[in-house]
Amino acid sequence: MNGDLTVRKTRTASGATGVQVVRYEGSRCVVVKHIGSARDEDGLRSLLDSAERYAEAHRRQPNLFADRPDTTAQGQLDLSQARLLGVTHPFIRRVLLACASRCHLGWLPELYLDLALMRIVEPVSKLRTLELLERYFGVRYARRTVYRLLPKLLDQQEAIETAAIQTAREDLQETFGLVLYDVTTLYFEPFKEYDLQRPGYSKDNKPQQPQVVIGLITTRSGFPVMHEVFEGNTFEGHTMLKIVRRFQERVGADKPVIVADAAMLSKDNMSQLQAQGYRYIVGARLASMPAGFIGQVHASLPRTDQAMGRFRPPEADPAVSIICAFSEARYRKDRRELDKQVKRARDLLQRNEPGRRAKFIRKSRKSGAAFEFDAALQSKSEKLLGIKGYVTNIPEEDLSASEIIAFYNDLWRVEQAFRISKSDLRTRPIFHRTQEAIRAHILVCFIALMLGKYLEIKTKRSLRQIRDELWQISEAQVRDERTGRIHILKMDTPFLRGNPISDILETQNTY
Repeated sequence: MNGDLTVRKTRTASGATGVQVVRYEGSRCVVVKHIGSARDEDGLRSLLDSAERYAEAHRRQPNLFADRPDTTAQGQLDLSQARLLGVTHPFIRRVLLACASRCHLGWLPELYLDLALMRIVEPVSKLRTLELLERYFGVRYARRTVYRLLPKLLDQQEAIETAAIQTAREDLQETFGLVLYDVTTLYFEPFKEYDLQRPGYSKDNKPQQPQVVIGLITTRSGFPVMHEVFEGNTFEGHTMLKIVRRFQERVGADKPVIVADAAMLSKDNMSQLQAQGYRYIVGARLASMPAGFIGQVHASLPRTDQAMGRFRPPEADPAVSIICAFSEARYRKDRRELDKQVKRARDLLQRNEPGRRAKFIRKSRKSGAAFEFDAALQSKSEKLLGIKGYVTNIPEEDLSASEIIAFYNDLWRVEQAFRISKSDLRTRPIFHRTQEAIRAHILVCFIALMLGKYLEIKTKRSLRQIRDELWQISEAQVRDERTGRIHILKMDTPFLRGNPISDILETQNTY
């Protein structure tokens, strides 16, 4: 009937057979519910059965010839004559695919989305991922096809990042007046160096293993919008300008305030950002400042909790200032660390074992001794106890010192995004060798991070909690040995009532 529900089969991009409940409006086919996709006859029969039941339950005019449930004893499922075919978890996949649609990624072939969502479900190697996709969801991909198509995902990087920007703007109501930038390193399991894999300063404490450097831009809420991959021996301060320019070209609005940590601080970076009209807030390396400037801060900044002051650094652009803030909690922490370092240095000198890495030990300027205690460095360090610095080119009339510090403190969100990538999504270690495969793997993880952060922001729950709750919803496939009919037994989902996840599912018609 025109306008009523019917079931159709369709071929998916991955080669599977999809089953949908549709409604025809004239010559236009409207998908009401996507039931799922299968690659074998048993799975297809099960999906068709579910689709028929859904269509029958939601038709405006019931089908007079539809099969009616037999309420006689012969028509009931006799568990003694039934066989459990398996337990699957299609619900979590439906939620994550619906989330991908909400993130404007529904156009991507399901292969790439399945690889990404498996980073959330159970992050393992690509080969193991294919095994689990079939076991958990009944979705099959040929190994050769996956490895052949994976590098082709790179052709879609610009479109994926555009989708991230669109999601942040439209659905998360983000503005790009301020963005957060940070870098991390991802190490490789093989020790052999290739194009991108180079030893460098490792944030994973793997200095001997090859690595790559990843730069990431997020919104103030921590939602990722852009990333870049650099060679493993790239100095992190040299990564910022490239990705900031690319982001600005993509956004095309007013230039955002760039917030980054002290590792991004270099005269070249600051001067280039200033010349190109960017405003920035960057962590200051106060310990490397001249003694005269440190003395000025020490003399002018009150030692009361949350005291702040704005100072003009020596030999800097007139537009640049350093905001210094004192914290009693930071003072106690710095004091404990300083006392520990001083004690270690004096103990090493007393035992005539100065050690290369001991702070406050320097080469002696007196004859007859190789090393001596650096009292000047101790005095300099004590003047900075409890003080944190922030470099900015934003004038005080535009942003107060407290606002500058509040914006800088948002950096924990991009740091949290890296923690999610490394722990929950297990982006590293990387086992790929070629540059294309490495970049494609990181792009898959970027998609997974988009989905994960979107769910976290919407539900205000951690990704691990979300994953655990969704995983509990399973389906049992039971075959009646008398009739050959496959019954799907679904768990109830009471926790969804009033849960933002239900809104995601309803929008995508995936119930």
